Amino acid sequence: MTGNPLYIAFLWHMHQPYYKDPFTGIYRLPWVRLHGTKDYLDMVEILEDFPEIRQTFNLVPSLLEQLRDYTENNATDVYLSLTMKNPQDLTDADKIFILENFFLANWDNMIRPFPRYYELLVKRGLRFIKGELTRTIKYFSVHDFLDLQVLFNLSWIDPMYRRKDPFLSELAKKGKGYTEDEKKLLIEKQFEILKRIIPKYKELNAKGQIELSASPFYHPILPLLWDTDLSKIAMPHIRLPQKRFSNPEDAVKQIKDATGYFEKTFGYKPAGMWPSEGSVSEDVIRAVNAEGIKWVATDEGILANSLDIRLRDYSGSITDPSRFYRPYSFSDVSIIFRDHKLSDLIGFVYSEWEPKNAADDLINRLLDIRSSLPHDRPYIVPIILDGENAWEHFRNDGHDFLRCLYERLSNEKLLKAVTVSEFLKYDAGEKLGKLHAGSWINANYSIWIGHEEDNIAWDYLNDTRTDLEAFTKLNPCKPVDEAWQAIYVAEGSDWNWWYGDEHQTETQEEFDELFRLNLMKVYKVIGKETPPNLFVPVLRENRAISPEVIIRGFINPKIDGLVTSYYEWYQGAHLAVGKSGGSMHRAESLVSHIYYGFNQSTLFLRIDPKTSINDFPPDTTFSINIAKPFAFRVNVAYRDGIVQPGLFEKKNGEWEKIKDITEAAMQDILEIAIPFKDIKAKAEDELSLFITAYRGNEEIERCPWRGNISITVPTPDFEATMWY
Repeated sequence: MTGNPLYIAFLWHMHQPYYKDPFTGIYRLPWVRLHGTKDYLDMVEILEDFPEIRQTFNLVPSLLEQLRDYTENNATDVYLSLTMKNPQDLTDADKIFILENFFLANWDNMIRPFPRYYELLVKRGLRFIKGELTRTIKYFSVHDFLDLQVLFNLSWIDPMYRRKDPFLSELAKKGKGYTEDEKKLLIEKQFEILKRIIPKYKELNAKGQIELSASPFYHPILPLLWDTDLSKIAMPHIRLPQKRFSNPEDAVKQIKDATGYFEKTFGYKPAGMWPSEGSVSEDVIRAVNAEGIKWVATDEGILANSLDIRLRDYSGSITDPSRFYRPYSFSDVSIIFRDHKLSDLIGFVYSEWEPKNAADDLINRLLDIRSSLPHDRPYIVPIILDGENAWEHFRNDGHDFLRCLYERLSNEKLLKAVTVSEFLKYDAGEKLGKLHAGSWINANYSIWIGHEEDNIAWDYLNDTRTDLEAFTKLNPCKPVDEAWQAIYVAEGSDWNWWYGDEHQTETQEEFDELFRLNLMKVYKVIGKETPPNLFVPVLRENRAISPEVIIRGFINPKIDGLVTSYYEWYQGAHLAVGKSGGSMHRAESLVSHIYYGFNQSTLFLRIDPKTSINDFPPDTTFSINIAKPFAFRVNVAYRDGIVQPGLFEKKNGEWEKIKDITEAAMQDILEIAIPFKDIKAKAEDELSLFITAYRGNEEIERCPWRGNISITVPTPDFEATMWY
């Protein structure tokens, strides 16, 4: 490719669930406020140092509404209320809550840089049992709690502002022994940062350096509001809710409200939209077109299914770059398709690399893409991901990486960072004959529908909406706006993100309760008795947990306890232990990630420590507990640098050792190979397993902490079936 540069479209998606309790008006979780001070402002301010870099920021209206609620209406959240409370007045329940929740930050990058903060974490316990906190609080002084209140909030302020602001800089240097006045001023600084966010986006947008786009108001999965039966297109055998949900008018309402709120905030309607979770369908695209949207973005899997082609080969390489790196259109709406691999490198991989090496790697990949393309037209590489959730996993909140990347990109004449609309002036896109109905995850909607919990939630929503609609018809003069707002909030994607078998967080119960509270609010407004089922959690204890990345092919890792190569486990699955896809963390974890995969004959498991294997208690044992199809357990003890793995079978209610495991190693990570024949598993059997960690005879951790990992033993043609 000569002549044209390769155009790069970064789209940063800024979103948080709607955390407000509909009865109290208090936010149940603090992540809008805390990501506001750590991520939303600096992500756009850093661009002022790189005027050649143009980007697109997708701002979800419900996030903007929550930010404005904090800055204009003095909104508060449970965590802020407990921050402002004088430690002398804290109840035991307050203290337990603080010790459980005020360490919800990345340990390495947000807690360890503050020695006193890490000292308090160790004092609380790196791993703890919730019931023990009743005793633990007795060892924390008033000054301990005051320091913890300050350091939790200080750690969630971006390092750039901690350096630039004299007060914040001195507060960080002081490190401990804080005063009530300092705490109050810290929170004032938080709100100063929050108040600068929207004006800064307006400023850079007016300069033309950034484009602003939107999502549907409360972040719903639009195609499922349109018709839950659309999920059958990608998943013909899906088990659907008992009642079909089909309310296209709600999808249109969420789009209209989004563009209206955006116009109220920024003075014009957006040209572009990231449909929540990249979820699209043909009807939805027609609806966004009717509201004046000129372009949308979604994932490469949607393009592959729309064109009925395989975009990537077995190695993960793009098979025909000229068909991928270009826009398309449907119903007069241009569509760009996210490069899943490059986006995930930023979101999940580069945080472990040296910043310059990571930036160089991405630039080199982009240059390789450019060299693979013909010179017949301009081409675009869309890199689309969360704009707030990745950075706590990077040192210095990602600034070192971003600065290296932006500097390289600014100086590289063969690459050019543009806004989406800027590129579409060159090429509005070739028309698609059809558009696949799906999302950015696996090109389907399985995250949000199909699991027992998901389907229960859809039925609860459907029943409540039906009751509200019936009441409205019988009482046309009664004010029910609050009730409809609660319905629209409950239609958001975030509740079902945590239902089902895919994601876990220690605050799942909060999400479950917020979903049901919004439905309860409907009955409160219309004066009807709340159905008893809404008082019962949707969450079920016994469920399978799906990985963030599914198994895509056979693997044959070298069992040496080392990360020999990133690609060694690339075709396998991985599960982040306690990762919320965002800002919540399992504070008590020994384990950070579980990887698993197989070849025709063997199951492979890998356990990555949260810190270092050397930090494990000396009498730590891991147990791989296999419940299906037969009960087996693999115990892996690590004593004096020697791995001692054994396979046990449950016979007559007792565990009996049947053999040693020959392939196991623990150095930087734990790796183990378990032949399927040893656990009596044959092709198409479902394995159900979970991993426990013991200190002596005491269980100190379970992974996943709720439910189990489900693995289907492969058939001989497994790899062929994984192509699309």
